[in-house]
Amino acid sequence: MARVYLYSRFLRLYHWLQALLVMSLLVTGFEVHGTIHWLGFERASDYHRVAAWSLLVLLALAWFWHITTGEWKQYIPSPLDRLLAMVRYYGLGIFKGEPHPFHKDRWHRHNPLQRMAYLSLHILIGPLLWISGLVYIAYPYWQRLGLDGLSLAPVALLHTAGAFLMLAFLCVHLYLALTTSEQTLGFLKGMVTGYEEVDNAQAGDPH
Repeated sequence: MARVYLYSRFLRLYHWLQALLVMSLLVTGFEVHGTIHWLGFERASDYHRVAAWSLLVLLALAWFWHITTGEWKQYIPSPLDRLLAMVRYYGLGIFKGEPHPFHKDRWHRHNPLQRMAYLSLHILIGPLLWISGLVYIAYPYWQRLGLDGLSLAPVALLHTAGAFLMLAFLCVHLYLALTTSEQTLGFLKGMVTGYEEVDNAQAGDPH
């Protein structure tokens, strides 16, 4: 095994700031929805808006970084056979002690299932939350925007559905990060130090 630097300082900072803001949005959002009671509606609503705009700025910076550094290639979907191999591994192989079908390196950090999950996050869950959220925030200006015929209820329901999808994503993400690695604290340790243990054969530059 070789200790390889997989996660840059910016990537780790972006990851943890995004996690903090998403958790803040979930907590304040569910309070605005009336599911939990902690800060009060007004304060939760104010904090929710601040966290939402902060996350939008962070995402803009992150995508600029991904595009300019070529890191966006990490999210290109893998062939179907590799995706199915990962599904089989997590559903059966991991419990039988079978070898992992994917070996990560600096240029291929995400396995095929992770790539699909992150892509779904960015093209499905994210847009659902952002579009419905921005439309919701713009409610006082609907008449000026020609949206006065639109009902607020379906917008709120779509936003809430997106929140539950995001919560499910976080739960699965955390579960797999903690339970599918042989390292203490799972893959979370790598997102703190930037380093992970990978097979020696995979540690070199594949190009």
